[in-house]
Amino acid sequence: MSEKNEATYSAANIINYYAQLELLQPAEQTILDQLRHQLPTIKMLDIGIGGGRTTKHFAPLVESYTGIDYSHGMIEACQKRFQNQSDVMTLQVGDARNMAEFADNSFDFILFSFNGIDYVSHGDRLDILQEINRIGKTGCYVLFSSHNLQAMAKEFDWKNKLSFNPIHTYVNLIMLVILILFNLSITYQQLTIANHLIIKDESHNFKLKTYYIRAEAQTKQLEKNFSNIEIYSWKTGLKISNPAELSAHPDLWLYYFCQVTENHF
Repeated sequence: MSEKNEATYSAANIINYYAQLELLQPAEQTILDQLRHQLPTIKMLDIGIGGGRTTKHFAPLVESYTGIDYSHGMIEACQKRFQNQSDVMTLQVGDARNMAEFADNSFDFILFSFNGIDYVSHGDRLDILQEINRIGKTGCYVLFSSHNLQAMAKEFDWKNKLSFNPIHTYVNLIMLVILILFNLSITYQQLTIANHLIIKDESHNFKLKTYYIRAEAQTKQLEKNFSNIEIYSWKTGLKISNPAELSAHPDLWLYYFCQVTENHF
């Protein structure tokens, strides 16, 4: 899974796509605004920076900024994009599964955006969370996004593809058939009861295997080493506090904001 995903993110057309992205997503903007007054004293690690979309917004505001990505091509594109600002940031190749290049208790804020944590195996995902716990100081802010399984389950339901517009219905049903064909091993029952699943979705023409997880299951993954767990809508940037709303939330991915409680290493 990880090797195929990494190869996709190293392709020239994918690198070019990410290199032209500019805007923060609404939830990222919400957290930036919340932390704005603290950012000048914060040492930040940005994981999976791609072409530098988040670098543009966070690097000028923090005390020190380090950005990593496991794609050499992404780092080269990012270095080219910010070549005149190299004195205020460090950009380097790095893998979130093993960040031995960073000492324990190194950072005040760790960001892993654009669902980067979803493109490794379940075991690797847990390793990433452990590494974030190790290199984050006690109280370190952590923000990452992850695909929402309960929303994806609805994508497999043909009834949700019907529209008053027959052309839209036709296109929706064709895409549903393609989605099913790429995921023949997954049953609808699995989609409704599993805590997490690996799904080939539409991302980059179904080239990626993506980890989808229910919000309740993601919260349980975090509870061991992280506290003050909050969940935000990807589309609106608003916090989702109501459990009923969360369990039925339609966003295909959600943002998780929490803090390192104490280091376990």
